[in-house]
Amino acid sequence: MTGETAAWLFTASAWVLPVLLGVALHEAAHGYVANWLGDPTAREAGRITLNPLRHVDPVGTILIPGLLILSPLNFVIGFAKPVPVDFGRLSNPRRDMIWVALAGPGTNILLALAAALLFHVQQVLPSPYGEWVWYNLRNGLIINLALAVFNMLPVPPLDGGRVAVGVLPRQLARPLARLEPAGSF
Repeated sequence: MTGETAAWLFTASAWVLPVLLGVALHEAAHGYVANWLGDPTAREAGRITLNPLRHVDPVGTILIPGLLILSPLNFVIGFAKPVPVDFGRLSNPRRDMIWVALAGPGTNILLALAAALLFHVQQVLPSPYGEWVWYNLRNGLIINLALAVFNMLPVPPLDGGRVAVGVLPRQLARPLARLEPAGSF
């Protein structure tokens, strides 16, 4: 293996692992909380899982990020397959929709905190393992904070849009909720 290939594998693995963990736990958290609050849709679909392959969207997780990585642009964006939730099956749909929406970004914040705390443990690892773990923790911190902040933008179908629909008075929530199909585009 050449030095350039080894460096590429080092960098790729230090990004891919935190992304897969952050996205899989984010989506599984939505399904877990929905199931806990009365909607078994995600559980029945096998989506309450840490298996990242169950959350892969061919376009949003593979095609778009892949094209951006190969492009001269200096950023990457993508998305996972949303966990199915039937809000009508929740015990209290308006209130419970807020908790289901908050579960994903809340999980990302917990993962970012865990990464920050694990920096202390990483220091005792020998090189090159300690360096590789350091990059994974740094990237996990960045990715999870970015996922939490981005997903809390108050635009449907993002989690923040669902929270806004749940907390706004009905006369303001309805027009916002109708934006969800356009927001997906």
